[in-house]
Amino acid sequence: MLRHFRYCVAGAVIALMVLPADNVQAQRAATGPPDWPCVQRLIPELSWGTLWAGPSPDELERDWWDDEEAARVVRYATARGTSDQEALERVRAFLEEVDSDNEKRLTLLFAGLFQEVNRERTRTINAVRRYARGQVERLDAISELVDTLEELRAEEADPERIQRVEDELFWERRLFEQRQDSLQALCDKPYLLEERLSRLVREIQTRL
Repeated sequence: MLRHFRYCVAGAVIALMVLPADNVQAQRAATGPPDWPCVQRLIPELSWGTLWAGPSPDELERDWWDDEEAARVVRYATARGTSDQEALERVRAFLEEVDSDNEKRLTLLFAGLFQEVNRERTRTINAVRRYARGQVERLDAISELVDTLEELRAEEADPERIQRVEDELFWERRLFEQRQDSLQALCDKPYLLEERLSRLVREIQTRL
C-alpha cells in the first residue's frame, strides 16, 4: 500500500510537470533542464530582436533612464503592483506626448521596458527552478518516510512510534500536494511577463 502511494505521488509529479493546462499551452513544447517543471518551453532570456522592429537600442547614445519621463513610465509599467491595463494606459499617455518621428525616445522607452521585464522574468524563472528543486527534495523525504514506516510495521514496532511517522508522512504529503497545486501559476508568470512586454511593444511600434 505504501509503495503504491509512493508510485502514485511520483506519477502525479510527472503528470503535473508535463500536462498542459489548456490548448494554448499544449502548443508550447516542454524542454529545458531537469529542474524546469513547466510545460512552457524554457527561454532563459528574451532577445529584443524578436519583439522590436524599430532602431537598435544598442546604438542609442544614452541609457533609457537618462530620459526622466521615459524612466518613470518604465518603472510604473513594470512594477509588480501595476496591472496590464494600467501599464498599457501609461505607455499610451507617454506616446501621446511624443512626436511620432522621435524614434530615439520611442526606442529609449522600448529599451527600458525590455530590460526591466527581462530582468523580472529571469528572477521569476530562477524562483520557479528553486521551487521545483524543493519539490524534488520533499518527494525524496516522503519516500524515506514510506520506507521507514514499512520497516517499522514489518518489525511490529511500538505503535506510538509508528503513529508519529504516519503523522509526519501525512503532513509532508499534504504540504507537497499544496505546493504542487501552486506550480502551474508559477509556471505561467514568465509567459505572462512576456505577453505584457509584447503588448506594450506593439503599442510603441504603432507610432514608428
